[in-house]
Amino acid sequence: MHGAAVMLLDHAGCYDALQARDARFDGRFFVGVSSTGIYCRPVCAVRLPRRENCSFFASAAAAEAGGYRPCLRCRPELAPGFAAIDAPAAIARRAASLIEDGSLADEGLEGLARRVGVTDRHLRRVFAAQFGVSPVQYAQTQRLLLAKRLLTDTTMPVTEVAMASGFSSLRRFNALFSQRYRMAPSRLRAQAPRDRADPAMRFELAYRPPFDWDWLLGFLAERVIAGVETVAARSYRRVVALTVGGHTHAGWLEVRHRAARRTLEVRISPSLGRVIPQVLARVKCLFDTDCRPDEVARVLSALATDAPGLRVPGAFDGFELAVRAILGQQVSVRAAHTLAGRIARTFGVPVDTGIDGLQCAFPTAQVLAAASVDEIASLGIIAQRARAIIALARALADGDLRLESGADVERELQALHAIAGVGDWTAQYIAMRALGWPDAFPAADLVVMKALGVKTAAQAREAAAAWRPWRAYAVMHLWRSQAQGGRR
Repeated sequence: MHGAAVMLLDHAGCYDALQARDARFDGRFFVGVSSTGIYCRPVCAVRLPRRENCSFFASAAAAEAGGYRPCLRCRPELAPGFAAIDAPAAIARRAASLIEDGSLADEGLEGLARRVGVTDRHLRRVFAAQFGVSPVQYAQTQRLLLAKRLLTDTTMPVTEVAMASGFSSLRRFNALFSQRYRMAPSRLRAQAPRDRADPAMRFELAYRPPFDWDWLLGFLAERVIAGVETVAARSYRRVVALTVGGHTHAGWLEVRHRAARRTLEVRISPSLGRVIPQVLARVKCLFDTDCRPDEVARVLSALATDAPGLRVPGAFDGFELAVRAILGQQVSVRAAHTLAGRIARTFGVPVDTGIDGLQCAFPTAQVLAAASVDEIASLGIIAQRARAIIALARALADGDLRLESGADVERELQALHAIAGVGDWTAQYIAMRALGWPDAFPAADLVVMKALGVKTAAQAREAAAAWRPWRAYAVMHLWRSQAQGGRR
């Protein structure tokens, strides 16, 4: 296996991974079996197909474009994503992430290309090289796979499934689903769960093992924003408020680890039914489900030996994380936690979740952009940081800054550095968690420098050069080695 592009897939290597049901390759390729007309994940538990009956594809969309329909047992829609780091692949991956979040339907191909900083022609070229299909074909497959997931895992009415999956009409949805998957949606609907005692919708997100859930949950537990998030009983819960298409959808979610299944179980309130793709995409970012731990461990070597499943905690909301990062400048984790809670209580929107500890959504950029320095400073936040928070909020509200997984890292770092009060440590921390950049490196972090035995940020960068392009993971290991102390 030398890459994800269709022309680079190694048939022999793919078949070996399939034969071993190697979880490292889950989501990196899919196998189409000519004798059945079905495509599977490499971890599928069905009987191993004959080598000559197998074709390998870089994406589910490419397999479907090849005439295959998804396996009902291994469910390709559950496969983890692909974390690409080289430039062309990173562009394609950013675009794919935005497509999964519904951006192509909202902005069209030209708008999507602008979001990732290239022309639509270049985007089509690198996207096809990476995934074997056009962005439009990829988006269509994502809509169908989401519909398949909703039909299987929820009791949502079929009409609601069609709308939540991005189809403009039930008729169009029924026709395309039946044409592509050679079955009516009602066939999967008949298998939907019937237990309505729990009204929450349940989904599974697969990851590539190992996965250090306890460490990740502990990291988040120390940084929860009171009223917005809680960590208890080995689960993460939070308030959700997403504005899509001019409508705000509010509710809650809960995430638990299912180690035996190598998945995260996500429970989502029914009020979020119309924004399920956006919610799941943000959960994937928060829990770093697309991580390639084998690749990270290979580069980090001895640094990762005793904790190979360490993830880089992401962000459910990039603005929320960025405000938290500014508040964390030169103060303890606990102090930043307290200040973030005050902002949420003062400026956030109340949300009735019915869950203890979850009362409000973190304020939007538009809300804090309209706040005064005195209003924010009255919460115990020094004026310099209050001004930085307002400037950050205005940059987001005006569209000069994007803080989301899939954004153009170089562009957003420049925009962050242009904000007075946002230094390189803060910008790199935001890039690491909100932008999901695996090579982010807050070189001036005191704990990092102590762990590396150096005195300056320049020396830290030099010492960490061997860990590129996974320096964000190296930071997590260094913080862990220093008992998670310091400024972060």
